[in-house]
Amino acid sequence: MIKIYTNKAPEAVGPYSQAIVSGGMVYTSGQIAIDPVTNTITATTIEEQTEQVMKNLATILDTAGSSFEKAVKTTCFLADMGDFAAFNEVYAKYFTEKPARSCVAVKTLPKNVLVEVEVIAETSL
Repeated sequence: MIKIYTNKAPEAVGPYSQAIVSGGMVYTSGQIAIDPVTNTITATTIEEQTEQVMKNLATILDTAGSSFEKAVKTTCFLADMGDFAAFNEVYAKYFTEKPARSCVAVKTLPKNVLVEVEVIAETSL
C-alpha cells in the first residue's frame, strides 16, 4: 500500500489518508469543498462546492498517478437530493468516461457542506 499525500489538496480532517494506492488502484477518501489554500469552505452553492471538490480530487488523483478518465467507480453524497441536477451538471464535466456511480442523500456531511465525493480509479503507481 502507498499512502498518497499532497499539500495542494485539503489535509485530512481525521485519522485517514487523502488516498491509498493498492493493487493498481487508487482509493480516494471523500473530498469536501475545503479550499486547500485557506483551509476553509468559501463556496456556498452546490455548483461552487462541487467545483472545489473536483479540484481537490483532481490534485489527489494526479498525485496518485491517475485521473478522472481512469475512474471506475465514484460514490457521491448530497445533503439535499434537490441538488441532484445541479450537482450532475458539474460532475459530468469531469467524469466524461461515465464510471459506475452511487449517489445518495445523507442527513449531514462534515462541516455542513452540501456535497462529498470519493473515487476509485486505475493508477500507474
